[in-house]
Amino acid sequence: MKVILLQDVKGTGSKGEIKEVKDGYAVNFLIKKGLAQEATPQNLNLLQGQKDSAQHKIDVERQNAKDTAEKLEGKTIVVSAKAGQNGRLFGTVTSKEVASAIKRDLGLDIDKKKINIAMKIEGFGDFAAEARLYAGVSAKFKVSVKEEV
Repeated sequence: MKVILLQDVKGTGSKGEIKEVKDGYAVNFLIKKGLAQEATPQNLNLLQGQKDSAQHKIDVERQNAKDTAEKLEGKTIVVSAKAGQNGRLFGTVTSKEVASAIKRDLGLDIDKKKINIAMKIEGFGDFAAEARLYAGVSAKFKVSVKEEV
């Protein structure tokens, strides 16, 4: 009997696979426990629709990441910070502050965890940074730290 696995089943296959199994195993174990469903034309059609939908979602996310990377690539993001004695910063400039400056200046909402700053920002000046937006999609930009007035 052909079944569509709804969950990973050790020794049989992984979720979404279509497997040929013995009738008793399919009826008494897989289908009864909700681990699989019979591979009828209707169920196969439904499975294909789910796969297409998942692929479309991935394509849309990748395209959105590319559009964001295009807008951010090569830009200079200005971050203001308070200065202490000898022109040094109070603390450091973090990726959270850079993310909020990107949102303020460019209107792009980028998660702070996706921003990678090459070195610790403890002074004023320009620093290299990169935003890894999606697998294989990233944007390099500069962070310019200025004294808060």
